[in-house]
Amino acid sequence: RDFVHFAEICFKSFGDRVKYWTTINEPSLVAKFAYMKGIYPPGHCSPPFGNCYTGNSDVESLIVVHNMLLSHAKAVDLYRKHFQAKQGGTIGIVAQSLMYEPLRDEECDRQAASRGLAFIVAWVLDPLVFGEYPSEMLSILGSQLPVFSLEEKSLIKGSLDFIGINHYGTVYAKDCSLSSCPLGVDHPLSGFLETTGTRDGIPIGDLTGMSGFFVVPRGMEKLVEYIKIRYHNNIPMYITENGYSSPPKPDETMDDLLQDFKRIDYHKAYLAALLRAIRKGADVRGYMIWSLMDNFEWASGYDIRFGLYYVDRHTLERIPKLSVQWFSSFLNNTGHTNKKEDLREPYVRSKIVIQNAYSCSSRQSKVEPLALWHNPSCMNHLEMKNVIDKLRVGAWLLL
Repeated sequence: RDFVHFAEICFKSFGDRVKYWTTINEPSLVAKFAYMKGIYPPGHCSPPFGNCYTGNSDVESLIVVHNMLLSHAKAVDLYRKHFQAKQGGTIGIVAQSLMYEPLRDEECDRQAASRGLAFIVAWVLDPLVFGEYPSEMLSILGSQLPVFSLEEKSLIKGSLDFIGINHYGTVYAKDCSLSSCPLGVDHPLSGFLETTGTRDGIPIGDLTGMSGFFVVPRGMEKLVEYIKIRYHNNIPMYITENGYSSPPKPDETMDDLLQDFKRIDYHKAYLAALLRAIRKGADVRGYMIWSLMDNFEWASGYDIRFGLYYVDRHTLERIPKLSVQWFSSFLNNTGHTNKKEDLREPYVRSKIVIQNAYSCSSRQSKVEPLALWHNPSCMNHLEMKNVIDKLRVGAWLLL
């Protein structure tokens, strides 16, 4: 009731200007870190996930998501009945997920990777699309999962105009139902799977500043494809968060902070992967970079920097990094970085090409896939325009 009251105030106060509403951000993450592991407030947990002053991980995390889904559905019902026709907006929810790949070339690990997605993404989206929790969770948790009444099923089913997706990286999944795993991950609430970023000592991708976030662009394509197939491509998708965190370095200079070539590299790679998913028919309508500026990043505080803008913590001055200029040129489809020859030069020598430096007709076999992404001559003009138009919703970041 309180959440619906809050939503009503928002609809009344801002609905004439807001056309895209998300009710709750990352419900499964809130449940996992606040009520299963006790890392975030209110700090509830129980063994084997942690030793908190109070809490029951086996029960509370499931109830929390259950209540958030019902709160979402009631807010959507209110919006559709009393505001949507007049205000002309759309409303959805934001799900978060890494992509999971099997650690070993074995069926049990392939199933573990599938369970990983079900216990994070489908946990939130299946009830809102189909009115039921995912079969992968039901088969493991059974009666431990809360039950929706017939009235509640009718309310939550179809309570989405779009799906928001927060995605940052990819990890390996190892089955724990048939293999030995550490205490805590060998547990029904974890889907009987263990995640790792390495295989035989080799990382799955480049490390970032955030623990567990590896740069694996193909994961974006696979995750979008998974959601497209699972929900029959009937619901539009928006990438509501995707970004690169630079690790803190004690000897880092201002030039190092502002010449964020790895961030540009990351976004070009992930946008290229997103384009492949769109070409395969995924209805992706927007892409938002996380984040506009360096901010307070949960338990990592100010040490981790995701921003396109550097923030001086002493003066609060916001200074644009090179990625600001690149993203602006991408959105405007100009393909260059104005007046930054000194900064762009080392980047042009790298695999990712900022300007249209290649000709598809003469060097088609040698062109890097990411150069193709930003070279209009490498794709049909209408296709490029369509993709840019779909992703232009993120332009507000730089206005």
